[in-house]
Amino acid sequence: FSYEKDRQILHDVSFRLESGRSIAIVAPSGSGKSTILNLIAQKLELNRIAPFNMSEMTESYVAACEYELGYDDEGFRHRIPDGSRIITSDDIFDYMLTVRTNNNEIGENKEEARADYDRLKYSESIRFSGLDDYEEFRLQVLARRRSVTRRKFIRRTAGEETELNSNGETALKYFKTKLKSEKLYLLDEPENSMSPKTQLELVGLITHLARLCGCQFIIATHSPFLLAMDNTKIYNLDAVPVISQNWWELESMKKYYEFFKKYSHLFENANSIF
Repeated sequence: FSYEKDRQILHDVSFRLESGRSIAIVAPSGSGKSTILNLIAQKLELNRIAPFNMSEMTESYVAACEYELGYDDEGFRHRIPDGSRIITSDDIFDYMLTVRTNNNEIGENKEEARADYDRLKYSESIRFSGLDDYEEFRLQVLARRRSVTRRKFIRRTAGEETELNSNGETALKYFKTKLKSEKLYLLDEPENSMSPKTQLELVGLITHLARLCGCQFIIATHSPFLLAMDNTKIYNLDAVPVISQNWWELESMKKYYEFFKKYSHLFENANSIF
């Protein structure tokens, strides 16, 4: 796969996915990680929700890309599993915005449902004389059922709000809902908005799906937790030409190491107190 940097430098990157193994793509912002993911998604015709900004060169790059599928133990060629997809940060943020919007609408509907319950339960019975009366008649029957409390009536007519926690926890919930077995997933910086604790939970989810559920992942990331996953092959796009490295050899990881090494005495003193 090829992509173009600001200085018109072309890189050729070859990926080989193996069973139980993930690929991580790492580089500074603006180096082409998301571009490569989008090129792969376009070439493989993967499902996607959020659109991406296509440049004049996108179609040419996609046409120039090549891929080959391997063979199973019986000699049949593998196929890209149905439902394979690319998930971007825009997908996560759109999901959060949609849930909040729906919750606001449900909140408004609840006020109306409370008034409807009192009016329908205790007012005179509605005479059903035609289809125009059907909805009011149905709601009155529901409100007067012994098994339907005021709370149940409101929930059934106005809807139930989706529980929202922090952005990171909501993003993790999104991944738990969307990631299924036996799929190929392209994840663009999935750690966005996630705390270290939540990132570790995401690592556990991805590791489980890759090892036991037949999933394969190509991930663009800055997260040391994701880069340090077992059986992950890392491509450093900041190198010319692109090279594969261990996570502890990456320049960004060395910066983390230098920072914590500089302040290691603070952690050691804190641990000694407890």
